[in-house]
Amino acid sequence: MELAREMQERVKGFFPDTLGVRFVLVEPDRVVANLEVRAGLCTVPGVLHGGAVMALADTLGAIGTVLNIPEGARTTTIESKTNFFGPGVEGTTITAECRPVHRGRRTHVWQTNVTSPEGRLLAQVTQTQFVDSPRPADGGS
Repeated sequence: MELAREMQERVKGFFPDTLGVRFVLVEPDRVVANLEVRAGLCTVPGVLHGGAVMALADTLGAIGTVLNIPEGARTTTIESKTNFFGPGVEGTTITAECRPVHRGRRTHVWQTNVTSPEGRLLAQVTQTQFVDSPRPADGGS
């Protein structure tokens, strides 16, 4: 729970905070968060925009990667694929659970399942994160 609070604080004022991502569990092997489906995130009345689902998953995969790379390394998403199975409904809270598929030296692959409050699978997102290793200080500049 401590890492979840730390990540919540870390994203304060940034896009995940604006989106409304609320971390439930943050561990190197699993990241779980909730998102309240509100009107401002919907594409038509009552239906969550697919981009909000993708942004939620992207946030979790990036955090999972950050927890598994050397200090000073950076990461960025280089590929993402989403399958949608059902709508996020306004007035509900969806849950996203992200787990690693591959954690290599230069790339990580994470898969996120997004579910309704009843546990119905709404979307599955698979993303690849590029890992940019820390560079030694050049010492001369």
